[in-house]
Amino acid sequence: MSGDDSAAPVNTIPTNDELVNSLIEDFKATCDIKPNDSKLLKTEEGSSSQNDDGFDEYLDENVESPSQQKPKAEDYIDEDELKTKELAYSEEDFQKLKSEAEVLKVKGNELFKNREYLESAETYTLALRTCPLLYPKDRAILYANRAAAKIKLELNESAIEDSSKAIELEPSYIKALLRRAQLYESSEKLDEALEDFKKILEYDSSHREAMEACMRLPSMINERNEKMKTEMLGKLKDLGNMLLKPFGISTNNFQMVQDPNTGGYSISFKQN
Repeated sequence: MSGDDSAAPVNTIPTNDELVNSLIEDFKATCDIKPNDSKLLKTEEGSSSQNDDGFDEYLDENVESPSQQKPKAEDYIDEDELKTKELAYSEEDFQKLKSEAEVLKVKGNELFKNREYLESAETYTLALRTCPLLYPKDRAILYANRAAAKIKLELNESAIEDSSKAIELEPSYIKALLRRAQLYESSEKLDEALEDFKKILEYDSSHREAMEACMRLPSMINERNEKMKTEMLGKLKDLGNMLLKPFGISTNNFQMVQDPNTGGYSISFKQN
């Protein structure tokens, strides 16, 4: 791949949310559901509250209120605290702390090589609490290394967070981008994985794994979306029949047509 071809093709495949929202909005508009009909949308699976347009808005009973939020993780890095402390640092302090963080990083690397992954992750955490914010590249490496240790510990969600932090500090950090892309794909977050692989190609147009992923993932995403559309259409049909039953009609009175240009759907009514 030449330098002029470094950017991968733009992905035009709609996301799951876009597909679902499009189908639901078209269905609601066609059915012309009134606010008083919202009670028909309630289920036995949870409580609901009503938003401004009269429709029931389902509440996840597992959502935590501010007073119920989980305590911060043991590996949490309080950057606000670091920033406050650094206001009083001299140049010598910065250099001293940077050196101490480097020693911890080397120790973490050795622990990782010895397959002591938990101890390695803990050592990288100490290094991140030591290394001044003044050195974003050094901190990016520490976050990326800690992500590698967490992967070995099968803490994939936390590893994604660390990889994201490394990328935030060093946007062109290919190793962190690749690691996050692989994590996204393994957790079936295909859209996010594709975006990371495409980003890698912006920095390295000859990156083989990224090129292969950009060829492989679009068809996988399309297949997943088609499956999601089929499942959603089935659910919409069940919901529609429930809503329309009091009026003596069913979803068989409606015809759904996909626009070949936009991929969106329109629904027309036909009287039996």
